[in-house]
Amino acid sequence: MIVKPKVRGFICTTAHAKGCAAEVKAQIEYVKAQPHSNEGPKKVLVVGASMGYGLASRIAAAYSFGAATIGVIFDKPAMRSRTATSGWYNTAAFEKSAQADGLYAKTINGDAYSKEIKDKTIELIKSDLGKVDCVIYSLAAPRRTTADGTLYSSVLKTVGSSYTNKTINLKDNTVGDITVDPATEEEIEATIKVMGGEDWKDWIDALKAADAIEDNAVTVAYSYIGPEITHPMYADGSIGKAKDHLFETSKKLNESGNVRAYISVNKALVTQSSAAIPIVPLYISILYKVMKENNVHEGCIEQMTRLLNEKLYGKDGVVTDSEGRIRMDDLEMQPEIQEKVNKLWEEINTDNLDTHADLDGFHKDFYKLFGFGIDGVDYEADIDPDVEIPSVN
Repeated sequence: MIVKPKVRGFICTTAHAKGCAAEVKAQIEYVKAQPHSNEGPKKVLVVGASMGYGLASRIAAAYSFGAATIGVIFDKPAMRSRTATSGWYNTAAFEKSAQADGLYAKTINGDAYSKEIKDKTIELIKSDLGKVDCVIYSLAAPRRTTADGTLYSSVLKTVGSSYTNKTINLKDNTVGDITVDPATEEEIEATIKVMGGEDWKDWIDALKAADAIEDNAVTVAYSYIGPEITHPMYADGSIGKAKDHLFETSKKLNESGNVRAYISVNKALVTQSSAAIPIVPLYISILYKVMKENNVHEGCIEQMTRLLNEKLYGKDGVVTDSEGRIRMDDLEMQPEIQEKVNKLWEEINTDNLDTHADLDGFHKDFYKLFGFGIDGVDYEADIDPDVEIPSVN
């Protein structure tokens, strides 16, 4: 099969096995080349491990500290004329590389919100690792079915009132205004159910009940705050309410004892989720330009390698802000960076988009999520889309 990108809305419906494998290899080689702290986790569970920050976390843990990793994913293999999802190819490539390098790596594929997958994961931990000493919660999903069978769907809306600002139409690369209406109370509650901390706590409680997590283990979940430009759509919006709940959950987990729970506030990057949020893609495009010009740009693997080696397991112990959050957005939020971003935001329009934003960088990172646009990959070659994940039947 000759595989080409097919984009529908904010998702690419195809993925390239060779491209995904090449990108995973590049991330592994990056981590290998970095200095590592002396102490780090040895048995790591990553919930949401197939793409973005979750995948990068798994790679960074394995290749920084030689950690055994179990990943929980929700991805599809190739079927008939359809490719597998990029997360499937990413996971297959990681497992094969890790095992070739003598590292334990196994994966559970299924709905991480479900009791069935929690039980299956715990069974694997108990049989192979005994207990985990680090749990990374990087789950990003549009919907969740709870134990009672109720289906909740998240929304990307404002709270309280409508909000109008600039955005970019990624189909034709034009800049224009968009108005986003507020979420209802029911939509806010549903978003909290999906993206808040309830399931994170369920995972930790289940691991404790099964005696499958070490005393004083570290657990971290990922969040974002961003600048005032994006606050109505993110920090103060429906997704922000869910992230507030996530932060409050970290406090409750700490109060319950036995684990050290943290929120890592990460940098704005191109993900399937961020591409779908009005206003945010335009901000990211400008941010990329400014950070690259100032030599402080980081992708997922740079962020997660720094998180584990400097902020969580570094020589100074866990490094947090005054509220106990780990700030991986520290470079993004530097005053001089934000000042330049704000200036470009005020000036940007369709005519000057090429000079005021790194739109090429945004699109390149989007396609890389699905294994396209990777240097050294022959995209005209006929490839077999049917790739196995060694540990997944």
